[in-house]
Amino acid sequence: VFRQAGREKSTSEGEPRTQGNERDKGAGKAHDREEGRCEASRCQKSAPPRQNGTIEKGAGEEVPGETPLKRSIARTFLAFALAVTVLGTDVPPIAQAADGGTLRVAIQRSPNSLNPLLAANTTESFLNRLSFDTLISTSADGRHAVPILAQVVPTTTNGGISPDGLTITYHLRANVEWQDGAPLTSHDVAFTWRAIMNDANNVNTRNGYDHVASVETPNPTTVVFHLKSRFAPFINTVFAESDDPFCILPEHLLGRESNLNRLPFNTLPVGSGPFIVKEWVRGDHIELVANEHYFRGKPKLKRILVREIPDENSEINALRSHDIDWMFEASPATIAALRPLERDGSIRLIYNDQPQTLRLYMNTAQADLADVSVRRAIAYALDKRVLVDRLTYGTALPGTADQPPFSEYYEPNVTRYLPDRAKAKALLRAAGYTFGQDGMATKHGQQLRLTLSYNVENATRRNAVVQIQAMLEAVGIAIDVKSYPANLLFATFGQGGILTNAKYDLAVSGWIAGIDPDDNALYGCDQFPPKGTNYSRYCSPAMDALQRQALSTYDLASRKNAYSAIQKLLASDVPDIDIWYPRQLQPINPAFQHFTPNPVNEAWNAFEWEI
Repeated sequence: VFRQAGREKSTSEGEPRTQGNERDKGAGKAHDREEGRCEASRCQKSAPPRQNGTIEKGAGEEVPGETPLKRSIARTFLAFALAVTVLGTDVPPIAQAADGGTLRVAIQRSPNSLNPLLAANTTESFLNRLSFDTLISTSADGRHAVPILAQVVPTTTNGGISPDGLTITYHLRANVEWQDGAPLTSHDVAFTWRAIMNDANNVNTRNGYDHVASVETPNPTTVVFHLKSRFAPFINTVFAESDDPFCILPEHLLGRESNLNRLPFNTLPVGSGPFIVKEWVRGDHIELVANEHYFRGKPKLKRILVREIPDENSEINALRSHDIDWMFEASPATIAALRPLERDGSIRLIYNDQPQTLRLYMNTAQADLADVSVRRAIAYALDKRVLVDRLTYGTALPGTADQPPFSEYYEPNVTRYLPDRAKAKALLRAAGYTFGQDGMATKHGQQLRLTLSYNVENATRRNAVVQIQAMLEAVGIAIDVKSYPANLLFATFGQGGILTNAKYDLAVSGWIAGIDPDDNALYGCDQFPPKGTNYSRYCSPAMDALQRQALSTYDLASRKNAYSAIQKLLASDVPDIDIWYPRQLQPINPAFQHFTPNPVNEAWNAFEWEI
């Protein structure tokens, strides 16, 4: 496998970098043509080295048709040639033992893309944050906004938010560089906003960004957003820790592209973050190396190796044998196997509250599920306490609404569906169903039969669908279980995702929100994918009115009142069912230090990690 020769420092001190990481997206012939350079070995190589000038054809003659992206790719292959010359055959194998500066991480899901704009799940968001940055993040406890690329967090007090709430101004840190040495400026921020709003790009959501009327860049370190209307969640949503966090992209490499869906960049990205993508061996691993020029400080780790291990039992065995240092986002089903390892000191278990739920999505566009009585019957059929005790070993809390209990916006006084089979059957009868001798519900001669989908890699969800199937069939609803790989179930609309394209009846899935309580993308009538993430296809004028109220005021008390009413309406209309509120389990090597995940992203402070 070729190794990337790192870009030279611009100053005289220090040594050239020699490592980095990467990941890929999509499928299809167009994708194969653009990203199949190492198809035989299933690998892609690292980010381009830092160089100036253009790729030359002859004595000072620039190659016709060159673009910045093509020049970067060309520099990458030039670096490979240098690597062979300098390193020869003495390059250590990728599976080498940890050297004290290498963190080894196991993930279950094979990513579709390393382009942050195309991320559709938490695994992809984690990988993106190793190589890219947001304007704003949040502290480990989720209570304080933290400026990253921005110098300060805009507020009404410091003038970053105008008195009318329609203008948001960010002052960027000076002297921030992309990993190829180009400066990161306000033009990159404006470009990334335009890319998100480009209908040709397969982004998962445009919520928040679609509230922007225009973007100004009066100088390289100032970017001004002019809003169409007041949008209270803006600071915690746009290029921040939202439910779909987007990072800033390099205009000098991508600005000439008509769309970003199938580019070499998506497998070998050039970011501004603390680690550089060096290689991606598909289905096996992604390797990243430290960005010694990172503006927040030189990373303490030299290297991160991300391995794809799709089975949690195999991940636990790798932890036990010290082949990995971190099992990324372990499911509750693993707790019984992990606790003995914690007791003997082999691992440390990190639990962190997150704005997340495990929920049962219901496709309200499906004929049977369009009837709220059927959805309520399903709610009464589920015994959440049994599910929590059997599947999370008591580590979770039964769910009631989409705001988690630790949030200041949580509303406890909502309709609660305690398990009641008699009520469930009565609701089905009210909806026109009758029950035969076999106890199953029928209507107009057709059995009430629904498909229940889930992602096969997750052990907890595998067990959950079996329990849910039994509970629903006990009230007369026939259930067919169907499994999908995560990168298909959670793929974006343009990638043919099962949830985003409503190709399901019922689906068990986790949902992680952002720091702000804004849930308009989940429930707004205008938020069906690809515009938003309204997977249930739920539409209510009353909900839209409450969402407008919540989004138009910066006053905390007024927003609390709006979200209280929103949670009560959701409990009544039941477009989905929040089964439980988990605490995310992260098993790590005790030697892994300064790992303090915030409620949205584990890698927000990755430059501080040590092992």
